[in-house]
Amino acid sequence: MNKKYSCLTEIQGLIAQGKLSVPALLSYYLEQIAQHKHLNAFNEVFFDSANAQALAVQKKIDAGTAGKLAGMVIGIKDNICYKDHQVSASSRMLENFVSPYSATVVERLLREDAVIIGRLNCDEFAMGGSNESSFFGAVRNAADEERVPGGSSGGSSVAVQADMCLCALGTDTGGSVRQPAAFCGNIGLKPTYGRISRYGVIAYASSFDQVGTITSSVYDAALLLNVLAGADAYDSTVSQLPVPDYASLLNKNTKRKIAVLKETLDSEALDPELKASISRALERFKADGHSVEYVSFDLLDYLVPAYYVLTTAEASSNLSRYDGVHYGYRNMEAGSLNTLYKRSRAEGFGEEVKRRILLGTFVLSAGYYDAYYQKAQQVRQLIRERMEKLLTDFDLLVLPVAPTPAFKLGEKTEDPLVMYMADIFTVLASLTGIPAMALPLGNNRQNLPLSIQLMAGRFQEESLLSFAHEYLSAPAGPN
Repeated sequence: MNKKYSCLTEIQGLIAQGKLSVPALLSYYLEQIAQHKHLNAFNEVFFDSANAQALAVQKKIDAGTAGKLAGMVIGIKDNICYKDHQVSASSRMLENFVSPYSATVVERLLREDAVIIGRLNCDEFAMGGSNESSFFGAVRNAADEERVPGGSSGGSSVAVQADMCLCALGTDTGGSVRQPAAFCGNIGLKPTYGRISRYGVIAYASSFDQVGTITSSVYDAALLLNVLAGADAYDSTVSQLPVPDYASLLNKNTKRKIAVLKETLDSEALDPELKASISRALERFKADGHSVEYVSFDLLDYLVPAYYVLTTAEASSNLSRYDGVHYGYRNMEAGSLNTLYKRSRAEGFGEEVKRRILLGTFVLSAGYYDAYYQKAQQVRQLIRERMEKLLTDFDLLVLPVAPTPAFKLGEKTEDPLVMYMADIFTVLASLTGIPAMALPLGNNRQNLPLSIQLMAGRFQEESLLSFAHEYLSAPAGPN
């Protein structure tokens, strides 16, 4: 094996011909992990359980009883619970915590015979856009090891980029699947809020968090969505809508009405090479028979403030459970209960998490609740209504994923506001709960990956996936 396998179909074909086995495939990926250890993508490799799974899946393949994902070696972000395995959300607060149960997404992967190879590094409690806030240290981008991989699902994205597993699960609260996928040249899909169960996913901001996928092929993204989506008795926020067979609907080459958010392409912050690359893609869309229209979206300046007021408020509430008493990190020298709480939380959480908890507690406090939290909810509703109208008139929206390609490690850590503003183009889908996707557009002159973002109406993942499949499969596609 000397080349990257980019799609499950290819792997399953080789297994069917007897040219490859699941244990041999797992060994290959384990070698790749060892070779790329310096990228710091994995917090832990599940050697024992992955090897046992690989043998069991091969037996099922030989018996003709294997599930849809047989042959898929997949990594999971370190905020997704897997029974009898450690999960830490890349935080000291949950160091050595072993999950007593599995997340619904993990159960569904195992049911269809995927092999889970390990847990992947991320920003602490999924709070960050560069994967530099992890207790386990920063993840490095395989395209340029002095640059960030994006965050918070940086480990998930680098694992796929550097061929350490075929696919990976991440979570996307404000762009945490799409931005790392863009920085690493992968395909990143954030489904509609409620399309996939959040049960067993360590919460950051409950009305935003959504499990997403990072893959090298649109087909694998569609297949994973088939398996992961759908109703779940353990999560009351999951949609009861039936799940289409996304993978079989990829070849619907419908001509679509595409809206380009004008202000995003006119933004002074947008990298010139990235802008040129997106403009070329838009020309391709037109040449392929789609209609492309520039539309104005004048609420852009309100996206990041509304997003950070609401998510920090939810984080403040969700993270109050980590108190040094029930489980997780505990200061052993405190002389009183109050001191125990203070010291455990001060020592267990990193700087970025503490910053967001403080912000969230502030906006929820008695004197400021109406001025900040209540106002942000009203702005969110306004943005949602505006987007619903736009997506009634158009099938897809196009905008960048991030203003620039991957930036250098340490470049934005000094000023949190500069880091937060890097989310300006991704939080739109998060605030409104609509599906969005990052698609690779080749590389710039420095060989850094470039990307374009597509958004569609609620539960219109089929439209996103089939359009992406058509675009990336076409002969004139990006190199």
